[in-house]
Amino acid sequence: MNSLNNKKVLVAYFSWSGNTKAAIGHIVQKLNADQFEIVREADYPTDYNECTNEAKAEKDANAHPSIRGVVKNMEQYDVVLICVPVWWYTAPMPVFTFLEQYDFSGKTVIPFCTAYSGPSSTLRDIIVATPKSDHRDGICVVTKEMDGKGMDRKRGEIDNWLDKLFL
Repeated sequence: MNSLNNKKVLVAYFSWSGNTKAAIGHIVQKLNADQFEIVREADYPTDYNECTNEAKAEKDANAHPSIRGVVKNMEQYDVVLICVPVWWYTAPMPVFTFLEQYDFSGKTVIPFCTAYSGPSSTLRDIIVATPKSDHRDGICVVTKEMDGKGMDRKRGEIDNWLDKLFL
């Protein structure tokens, strides 16, 4: 497996509670990567229960909601990390909208997720959604906290994973 060192890296992420955003802040800095936040066109509710109900309804309907913004010059990136929380056993549905909007052929796609209990099918679902890409092993960072609290305690785990991929 070739090293990903000295490749142009984009970290595309979705974060609602702040955990994934806290993790990618560290990843972006460590890899000197660019970042793109995947944001649903219509904001999710700020109330946890309302948000989870809406997210479940989207998943059940296999909805791919509109998202804001575009990655400028996506063709310049060799490696794309897709960083998401686990929502209803997979990635939030706006992430699949994002993955449909770009051609990942010839790129290395690496899944990353944050979760309360484990990755479920999230890492696999990102790989399945990018079939023309080279894929590397993803990681699931488990945390029982929200708002990015405690994510600094996960940096060693994240660093070990990144070192295996990029060194």
